[in-house]
Amino acid sequence: MLRRSLLAAAATLAARPIHADARLRVVATFSILADLVKEVGGDRVDLAVLVGPDVDAHAYQPKPSDVRALAGARVLVSNGLGFEGWIDRLAEAAPFKGRRVVATAGVATLAAGGHGGHGHSHGHGPDPHCWQDVGRARRYVANIAEGLAAADAANAGLYRERARAYIQRLDDLDRWVKAAIAAVPAGQRKVITGHDSFRYFTNAYGVQFLAPRGFNTNSEPTAKDVAALIRQVREQKIKALFVENMTNPGLVEQIARESGAVVGARLYSDALSAPDGPAATYEALIRHNVTALVAGMAKN
Repeated sequence: MLRRSLLAAAATLAARPIHADARLRVVATFSILADLVKEVGGDRVDLAVLVGPDVDAHAYQPKPSDVRALAGARVLVSNGLGFEGWIDRLAEAAPFKGRRVVATAGVATLAAGGHGGHGHSHGHGPDPHCWQDVGRARRYVANIAEGLAAADAANAGLYRERARAYIQRLDDLDRWVKAAIAAVPAGQRKVITGHDSFRYFTNAYGVQFLAPRGFNTNSEPTAKDVAALIRQVREQKIKALFVENMTNPGLVEQIARESGAVVGARLYSDALSAPDGPAATYEALIRHNVTALVAGMAKN
């Protein structure tokens, strides 16, 4: 009897087109990547994100629920380049048997290098924050589309089409960023941030970021690093000072007090804001950051 009802259930399922209800289960490691996956996958994808908004993926400690999410997923999308130092251990623990998509595959990388001797926790390999250049983020989108298409061939055309449309929007965004920065006189394009994760932004858009530490938010800068930065801020008359959404603001506020700089709107570097915040999507994050940076640099 039971066998017959199972067979009947199986036959009913077989008669239904598989893509009518079986969404592709995807896990993205952190909020920015999750937004890119959402743009490419749309409602064909059942998406879980491990490191949510306003949380630092560098310092993240995986939870038991992450193991469960990964165990049931068919695709895992990670940044790569050592950004998620914990992901291989987590995938092994799950164990994850699906397709791995490394969003930075084929992206031209810049070498990491900290200020005042601070690298990040992975020594002097490539800097993983490639999404800070919208041009490079387009490659993330193409990689995600190909990964989803390979895991779910029935919807491959849809993923590629959505990726194409999104990449066109990113082209427009990239042009907008360049125009916004170009309006700031070259000598004024200097800002100070809490940690150094804007190297790709500098490379793409010509804004100089000074930071009192490398990009590992765990490493505290020395008093000497901070004093040297305060001296530089005074000498170069830099007024634009920013705190990221995951950085301890005390350090930046100390620099402001001792140098006469002005703390601008919060920047979003390694994570999106909460859904009701100013950087709830990747596009919103870039627009918010650029608008804040331009307003800050105008004071220099």
